[in-house]
Amino acid sequence: MVIPDLNIAPNSTVHCSDATSGLDLGISGNSIAEAACLALSRAPETRFIHSGSTGWLSRGEFLEMATGVAASLVKVGLIEGDRVVLNAPGSVEFAGTYFGVLLAGAVVVPANPAYSDRELAHVIADSRPALVVTSDERVERIGQLAIESQSRAAIEGPGSELPLPGGDIRCMGISALAREFNHADRHFERRDFAPDMAALVAYTSGTTGVPKGALLSHSNVLASTRAVVEAWRWTESDRLLLALPLFHVHGLVVGLTASMCVGSSVLLYESFDPVALIESVGGPQAPTMYFGVPATYARLVKSEGFSNFSKLRLLVSGSAPLPPDLFDRITLLAGQSPVERYGMSETLMNVSNPYGGPRKSGSVGVALPGVKVALDKRGEILIAGENVFKGYLGNHEATSRALDDGWMRTGDVGTFDEDGYLRIESRLSDMVISGGFNVYPREVEEQIRSFGGVRDAAVVGRKSELWGEEVVAFVVASDPSAELDIGALLEHLRGRLVNYKIPKALLVVDELPRNAMGKVLTAKLRDIARDSN
Repeated sequence: MVIPDLNIAPNSTVHCSDATSGLDLGISGNSIAEAACLALSRAPETRFIHSGSTGWLSRGEFLEMATGVAASLVKVGLIEGDRVVLNAPGSVEFAGTYFGVLLAGAVVVPANPAYSDRELAHVIADSRPALVVTSDERVERIGQLAIESQSRAAIEGPGSELPLPGGDIRCMGISALAREFNHADRHFERRDFAPDMAALVAYTSGTTGVPKGALLSHSNVLASTRAVVEAWRWTESDRLLLALPLFHVHGLVVGLTASMCVGSSVLLYESFDPVALIESVGGPQAPTMYFGVPATYARLVKSEGFSNFSKLRLLVSGSAPLPPDLFDRITLLAGQSPVERYGMSETLMNVSNPYGGPRKSGSVGVALPGVKVALDKRGEILIAGENVFKGYLGNHEATSRALDDGWMRTGDVGTFDEDGYLRIESRLSDMVISGGFNVYPREVEEQIRSFGGVRDAAVVGRKSELWGEEVVAFVVASDPSAELDIGALLEHLRGRLVNYKIPKALLVVDELPRNAMGKVLTAKLRDIARDSN
């Protein structure tokens, strides 16, 4: 497959997957709403979602909740294409509101409930919502912030077809909305929506510049959902142990939305509690799958009873690289290797280690069904497929930089091994070029972590008159009370890395700065490295 305009590396293969598990997925329909309604309408008395505060809701009860929310939203004037910011902790009420917004034909804008006023104001101004749903106790403050932050400017670029709110932004408490739907007219005609209609605006983490809103259509979400359901052999008999935040696509799309569209059940935890999760695995609820991030796995393996996770059929890790020693520890204690995968807000899920084949430590696996993956001459990972987003809401410039003839430029640098497994080496912005040689931070980080006194590490570059850039490492010691032997660590690295990859500075820190999904904030570390010179 030749794509000359993208400057793909000579002899590079475009990796794609047409493998199937042979399962009848049972996911039909042109929209998330239609697919979920069809799945949840089957055997409506079957248990669907559980939390400690609500107990079990059946498929029928959850569908009734979402339908009531949709009816209430339409009753207060919400129209097709309006944006609704969901700024509340994950809960069954959040899940029902999310589904209700989609049923009403509106667009969900998830926003981290821990955002500062400044961060939330940016999301509100950029997405131009008609409604903000938040925690009941925050309605007055967030409502005022919403009015102060609203923009009445037209949307130019992706999303320009979406309506603008006609008046001040409304703000409702999530529990109050739930109470209102109990009194709503239950006669709600679910409409069929075009596949390319907007469903979500997922704001990126903003590691470079201000966060941008990735505009995802119903077909984008369904394509990614079908891909992971196929790859991970997901059926309606599965039960997902879900403790991921629902303001992020990992928990909201890969976890909740896929469960809704398959009709499988969910054990929803409103916060991460390793003891409670481990107890639930050994309890009567009997989950079959767990999706986590490296930071949660690191806490789980230190907790007594993690071997209970051997009872699950599938463990998935994503959102950040899984260190090899943690991969090995999970494998030893749980009796199975975790499935590492690679995705992003703009494309949802791209590649995954196989369910039935080798799961390689340090690799994120092979292309998911329907996804094409290639590398350009710089090693940048390119993604194509129905999962690729429509663009950044109202941002022509950022969209044109990201999308190239249907391919998404991820900004990640990767390599393929002889079996077509993808390994993420670094971000383009994180790659260090020292003395003309490329240094991939992940390689150096892994060697630093292999030293006995180190718990964690991150590598960045800083300007150097002699080398152009030089390698700087931030190191977290295993024992904060003991002094790390820097000389011994450097000697350890000299036996494993060529000279230009050896850090010119090693900075010992208590913890690495991370975002809500556990990704290291390398931009912040670069600032610290620059100032420490």
